[in-house]
Amino acid sequence: MSKNKDTFKLVRGRFVIPISDKLGRNKVIEDGYVLIKNDKIFKVGKYTDVIGKSIIEKYSGVLEIIGCSKKSNFTTKDIIKHNCAILPGFVKAHGHDHESPIIGIAKDVPLTPWLDKAVNLFTGFMNEKRKFLEKKFGDSPNYITYIKARLDDIHYGITASMVHHCNHNKYRVEEIVRANIKAGTKMIVAVGSQDQHYDNRILDIPADIAIERLDNYIKLYGNAERTIIIPGPDQDFSNSPTLLRKLKDWANAHNSLIHIHSSEEPNTTRWFTQTNKMTPVEMFNSINFLDENTIVAHQVNCTDNDLEILAKTKTKVVHNPLANTILGSGMPPIIKMLEKGIKIAISTDGSGSADNQSIISAARLASQYQKALHQDATLLPAQQVLEMITIEPSQMLRMNCGSLEEGKDADVILLDLSRPNLTPTRIDNVIDNIIWAADGSEVATVISNGKILKENYKFKTLNAEKIKQDVQLLSELLIEYRKTAKEIRGTGAHK
Repeated sequence: MSKNKDTFKLVRGRFVIPISDKLGRNKVIEDGYVLIKNDKIFKVGKYTDVIGKSIIEKYSGVLEIIGCSKKSNFTTKDIIKHNCAILPGFVKAHGHDHESPIIGIAKDVPLTPWLDKAVNLFTGFMNEKRKFLEKKFGDSPNYITYIKARLDDIHYGITASMVHHCNHNKYRVEEIVRANIKAGTKMIVAVGSQDQHYDNRILDIPADIAIERLDNYIKLYGNAERTIIIPGPDQDFSNSPTLLRKLKDWANAHNSLIHIHSSEEPNTTRWFTQTNKMTPVEMFNSINFLDENTIVAHQVNCTDNDLEILAKTKTKVVHNPLANTILGSGMPPIIKMLEKGIKIAISTDGSGSADNQSIISAARLASQYQKALHQDATLLPAQQVLEMITIEPSQMLRMNCGSLEEGKDADVILLDLSRPNLTPTRIDNVIDNIIWAADGSEVATVISNGKILKENYKFKTLNAEKIKQDVQLLSELLIEYRKTAKEIRGTGAHK
């Protein structure tokens, strides 16, 4: 029996898919197990009763077996083999945590009108009606949206994320940190900035305001559990070269990543290029903004020179196919990027543009689009896009997760293989089924940092019904406000 205060969790499944550089990215373990020690993965391998008996003998008294109601006196019969695929938690490298109440608002329009008619309308509404909403809900309305985003991520098996906290949200970091801590997930908060071509209510003029904001958030939340603060200038067109250089200097001084939207929508990218006589990527490069610590979201509308610059500077790209197609922005030249060695993660963007946070659906669409576009079914196979929502974004974000191997954070999900859409599943087709047959709702159990956030479809850290009710009401109040709200036209190319 263990004599220390360590705790252990054991989970056994029909398949374990480590997606590990150490164990092999293509490896699938049939009848495998994962043993968790505190908040880290302790062992991963093929299960036998001999191994099960040894674990019970060594850790009796401090062992929890996932799916077993007993708390002690285990035998190997208690080590349930779940009909599941055990995977690392998914890693979302770009998203916005305030958007679930605006699902279905301002659809069938391009990016910049959507920002004004949906995003800026909504965040402005929460600021203008803050006192009323705080009284109505007994909390900040921003927190309500952020905690709903945590619920959505956990539902789809996302245990780690980078949140692009833009627009009015840049003033509400306290609430998103609180939501992340409450949910039990891990998060990078990329704090937004704008000083031109945007809603006048939130411009950072002078530019030092944005730097002071970062310094203050580091002071307040720099030691918050499972939370990291970085600069996140909003758009290429809404941040001047002066402000971008200041933010990059701050990132360099703090050994920090920096994150920005880039070349997302064709009309805005065209307008930017004509106005500045250079593309967004060329502008970034001209001020030494791009390097291995810079992560750009979207990068849909590229020139060949842009790709050369991104490859040479080792800039990383986050591809968001759900939002890019819904907003009519187009799709980035993913195959050319990969051929040039550009690191790419696949993500979901925010719920308002993507309409859900199914990162499996995002991976599937990314692959389908490229196969059809190039008329080549061999492109972006299931294994590759699965890596682009696990190990690749975790490495991009400098996170100790995204794979199942000893010493990694214990971010583990169980994907239920008993669903009709995942029957039949075999060892030879399990990875293909995860990408091509699953819709994301099959994630039955979620463990993050060794803590169970969801078990057998039941949320453990969040009151799901209360959260859903609050967001439903908030969205209905927004629709009433929208009927008389003043039109906003402050964003980018259509200003």
